[in-house]
Amino acid sequence: MSCVIVPGGEKRLFLEELTIRSDRGGDLRSQRWGGRMTSSLMAFGVQCGIGIVRHRGGEDGVCRVGRSRNGLKRNGVSMVMEEVKVGSPMEVPDRSLQQRREDFDRHVMRTYGRFPVMLERGSGARLWDVDGREWLDFVAGIATCTLGHADPRLIEAVTRQMSKLHHVSNLYYNESQGELAAWLVEHSPADRVFFCNSGAEANEAAIKLTRKFASEQNGVTDPVIVTANASFHGRTLATITATAQPKYQKGFAPLVPGFVYTPYNDIEALEQTIASVNAQGNRLGGILLEALQGEGGVRPGDRAFFAKVRDICNRSGAVMMMDEVQVGVGRTGKLWGFENLGVEPDVFTLAKGLAGGVPIGAMLCKEPFNVFSPGDHASTFGGNPLACSAGLAVTRALVEEGVLVNAEERGKQLRDSLEQLQATFSIIQEVRGWGLIQGIELVPGSVTAADVVNRAMEKGLLLASAGQSVVRLVPPLIVTSGDVDQALSILEETLSELAL
Repeated sequence: MSCVIVPGGEKRLFLEELTIRSDRGGDLRSQRWGGRMTSSLMAFGVQCGIGIVRHRGGEDGVCRVGRSRNGLKRNGVSMVMEEVKVGSPMEVPDRSLQQRREDFDRHVMRTYGRFPVMLERGSGARLWDVDGREWLDFVAGIATCTLGHADPRLIEAVTRQMSKLHHVSNLYYNESQGELAAWLVEHSPADRVFFCNSGAEANEAAIKLTRKFASEQNGVTDPVIVTANASFHGRTLATITATAQPKYQKGFAPLVPGFVYTPYNDIEALEQTIASVNAQGNRLGGILLEALQGEGGVRPGDRAFFAKVRDICNRSGAVMMMDEVQVGVGRTGKLWGFENLGVEPDVFTLAKGLAGGVPIGAMLCKEPFNVFSPGDHASTFGGNPLACSAGLAVTRALVEEGVLVNAEERGKQLRDSLEQLQATFSIIQEVRGWGLIQGIELVPGSVTAADVVNRAMEKGLLLASAGQSVVRLVPPLIVTSGDVDQALSILEETLSELAL
């Protein structure tokens, strides 16, 4: 038996025996304990906020423990932990941040370039690392934490659902999945929803649906899907093929056949691409585009270009797909990114912000494109009650509690402030974006996006890059006017130093 030191100097105990006694007298239950008590008293049918037991006895002593901060309750009776018998304690020194990072890197695959920061908690648009340093978060999990961090609405929804049913097979109905699907259908052009766990999965589902539609409805057995240069649709084999960026495809050949690329926002080039597909004896199955290219440099779509895409799909019978993973669910100040373009897709995909940071993805389609049958596609975790409850909390907050309006207003404030910076600093070539996804393109040869991100981080502001020369700002949609002002003040100071 032993105990270990955890951050803050408190000791977690390896318990030999635990006895809980009621306020009203008598033992509720006593149990031999072979493991470490770190999070709850679930073995006693009691949920509580306790997780760290303070050791105040000596070797083989008895710890007397007061109430947990949340109280212990069972059947409405509050209880006190009276006695905890423990074995001989063996203290282990707290590990340094460097040691924890080394342990992390030793065991986790190195698929990310990470900043030397270990984040521990958050609130609103703020984050704190393990050393207690505060950060203003204008990354939001890369446009994912719609309601920011530790939002009470999201916490309440997830906690309530977790206490009832967190997962069940899709062989059965679950209420929250149906409710979220109904909300999405009511607030979009779609009629049907398929749930999964991420944007890449949602785009895979859209690609499969398009291929089946082409086969069943148009008799096309080898359809071509057109995507745009500098796009990003995910990192599965099909979606890196759809992603027309060689840096994501390198080393993963053979890629999935059936994709052709065209320049973004270029009508003439699009027409030439379609003509080339037809000239080679192929048939167009669909066109997959982002309303705004996020990873490709925060490049908004052009209304005339998307009107042409809609026209081509109407005339050819191809499926118009839109990847809304980064810009959907209020990010642009409108519920859906395609609303900024005046078009409606046949199929569109969601993920990131839909559940505010709880993993979820969705592929939505209009009824004529609803060609999946049981067994055509599936997801073990897709549409699970926990994720869908989180999604309901986010979507209701957007429409019913003013979060969407805030995103629009703060987006205008952010854009105006960035344009003022552009007028001040010659190293800013362009400011572009919609709502709360804004990009600053830097003049080539001046400073890099990484320079700005790193210097701002030193000053307590978290930013992201979108390529070598574009700084991306994607704060939570609950960001305040004061948050925007503070971020722009730090950014101005950063640019002043780098522009010297």
